[in-house]
Amino acid sequence: MVFSSPTFLFAFLPLTLALYFAVRGMAARNAVLLTLSLVFYVWGEPVMAPIMLGSIGFNYLAAIAIDRHDGRARAVVLAIAVSVNLLALGLFKYAGLVTDTLKALGLGVMRAQVALPLGISFFTFHALSYLIDVYRRRFAANRRLDQMALYITFFPQLIAGPIVRYRTIAKRLALRRHSWGRASAGLRLMVIGLAMKVLIADSLGPVADAVFDHPAAPSMQAAWMGTGAYALQIYFDFAGYSLMAIGLGLVFGFSLPRNFNLPYRARSVTEFWRRWHITLSAWFRDYLYVPLGGNRQGEARTYRNLIVVFLLCGLWHGASWTFVLWGAWHGLFLVLERAGLGRLLKRAGPLGWVYAMGVVMLGWVLFRAPTLERAVDVWRGLAGFNGVAGFTPELARVFAPGQAALMALGFVLSILGLKGPRLDLGPITRRVGGMARSGAVLALLALCILAVAGGGYSPFLYYRF
Repeated sequence: MVFSSPTFLFAFLPLTLALYFAVRGMAARNAVLLTLSLVFYVWGEPVMAPIMLGSIGFNYLAAIAIDRHDGRARAVVLAIAVSVNLLALGLFKYAGLVTDTLKALGLGVMRAQVALPLGISFFTFHALSYLIDVYRRRFAANRRLDQMALYITFFPQLIAGPIVRYRTIAKRLALRRHSWGRASAGLRLMVIGLAMKVLIADSLGPVADAVFDHPAAPSMQAAWMGTGAYALQIYFDFAGYSLMAIGLGLVFGFSLPRNFNLPYRARSVTEFWRRWHITLSAWFRDYLYVPLGGNRQGEARTYRNLIVVFLLCGLWHGASWTFVLWGAWHGLFLVLERAGLGRLLKRAGPLGWVYAMGVVMLGWVLFRAPTLERAVDVWRGLAGFNGVAGFTPELARVFAPGQAALMALGFVLSILGLKGPRLDLGPITRRVGGMARSGAVLALLALCILAVAGGGYSPFLYYRF
C-alpha cells in the first residue's frame, strides 16, 4: 500500500483517522495506530512481515539487556545486538550482490535468491539508533513493548523514512496533544507532498525510464533530458513522501524531523548533503563518522572516514556496485572540498551552484542506471559523443510538450521552494491570503484525486531501498 494509491487515500487513511479519534486515552490510540500500522505493512509485505516483527521483539529485549549491564558486558551485548541486525540486513539485502560478485570472479557460485523485506533498511536503522543510544545512556530502554513497536512500525515513516531517532518521539509515545490547527497543518503538508509525487514525479518518470531502461545510445539532448527528468523525479518523489509522512505525523500528534531543505540550491556537495535526506546524513554522521574519529584525528583519517561513510551510504541505498560507485563519487568530492576546493567554492558565487549541480547530476546517472555499462552510455550522451540532437524511439513515444514545461517548473520549485513573499498588511490581507492558500491546497487535492483515480500512480522510488 502506498500513500498515493486509491486504497490508502479512500479507505485506509479515512478508516485510521476515524478509529484513532473515536477512542479516548493514549493507550487506546496507540493500540489503534500499532494495529493499523501492522495492517499497512502486511498489506504490502505479508510473507516478510514476521521478519519485521522478529526485529522488533529482538531489539526490544536487546535494549533491556544492554540497560541491565555495565562496563565490558554492556559493550558485548551491544556488539551482539548490532551484529544480528546487520547480519539480517546483509542476508536479505546483499546476498545476491555477494554471490553475483563471486560468480563474476569465476568462483562458480549460484546466485542467492532472497526476497527483500519492504523497508528493511529503514526499520533496521531505526532499531540500531535506538540500541546505540540506550548503550550511550541517552535514555533508558522502554519496557513497554507496545510503545517500542509503535516507534518502529508507525506507518507514515515505516517504509521510506524519514529516519526518526527514538528520543525525538519518546515523550509523544506516552503523551500527545491534538488540535484542529495541527491536524489541518498536517493535512495541508500531506496534500502538498502528494502533489509533488503524483503531479510532478510520476509525470516525469516515463521520460527518465525511456532514456535509462532502453539500449539505444542517447544523444546529448536526450541524455540531458532523461537525467534532468530523473533528478526531478527522485527529488519530488522522495521529498513528497517525506512531506506526506511529516504531515501525517502531525495529524497523529508526532513531530517528525525535516528530511529535505531545497538540496538543488546547494553550492557544494557538502552543502547538498546538509540538505538532501537530512535524517540519513545525520544518522551516518552520529553513528558511523563520529565513532570512526570524525575529523579529530588529522586530515588523512578524516578523508578515510568520509570515503568509508559514503561507500556504505551508497551500499545502503542498493545492492549493486553502481550504488557503491555513486557513494564513492560523492565521497571523492567531499574529500576534495575538505582538502581545499571548498574554500574556492565560497568565493565562486553562482559557479559553485553550477559545479554542485554538475556533480549531483552526473552522480544520478550512476544511481539510476541499471548497469555500469548503461551509465557509461548516458555519460557519453551527456558529453555529446552519441550526437547532439535527436530523441531515441522510446523517448519520442513518451515525451509530450507539457513535460518540458513541467521540467522547467520543477527546477524552479526545487530551487526556490513554495514560499512566496510575506505581505502582512493587516487582518484582511491575512484572511485573504489564508483563503487563497486553502483554495490552492484544495485545487491540488482535486488534481491529485483525478490523477490517482485515473490510475496514474506508482510506488515510491525509495520503497526498494
